[in-house]
Amino acid sequence: MKPASLFAYPAATICLILAASAESRPFSDILKSFHIPQSPLHPPNPFANMPPADETVSTGVIISDVIGKTQAIAIFSGLTRDIDSVSSRLDDASQNATVLAPDNRVMRDLKRKPWEDAEDYNTFGADAYQGKSGEDRAHKNLRRFVERHIVPESPWEKDKKVKTLDGNEVWWESKDGKKMIQPNNIEVTSVADKVSNGEVWVLGGSLV
Repeated sequence: MKPASLFAYPAATICLILAASAESRPFSDILKSFHIPQSPLHPPNPFANMPPADETVSTGVIISDVIGKTQAIAIFSGLTRDIDSVSSRLDDASQNATVLAPDNRVMRDLKRKPWEDAEDYNTFGADAYQGKSGEDRAHKNLRRFVERHIVPESPWEKDKKVKTLDGNEVWWESKDGKKMIQPNNIEVTSVADKVSNGEVWVLGGSLV
């Protein structure tokens, strides 16, 4: 069965779906994050004129201070605030991490929303995310999506295999001067920030 669109559900139901915790943002904020105004046709690369981040580390600053300031990853960075295991780590100066953040274009073009799973629709039908059990499934899927893009290590050495917060093994290789996340072969289009407890990498694809 084809996954239902975000707008196929009544607003009240979607509010339940996205209630990640008592601290979660209102649904209206999350919905807005999926509708960042798009630039016409060929938008300029926001990182084109930025100096390389590889040699610049912002001391005394942590990931949670900077991740929300990079417009190119606004959708993903908003979701990190709704997953306690991720938000608490990014806000902890003693825990390093490499954030693999899909850019806004990638997030908009996902075949299904981060809280959806095709198997849920196959098993439970169109009402897969209604009711308390549906809310639990949606939150589990959203947590898996976000955690799969968080590597609990920084600096992260080339070719070193590590497991993301959801247990998925990844590593990165250098190809033609570009960082490529394996085994998905996803390009790192930019290193947006390097701070005291880690780095934020912008991806041209999704790991889920």
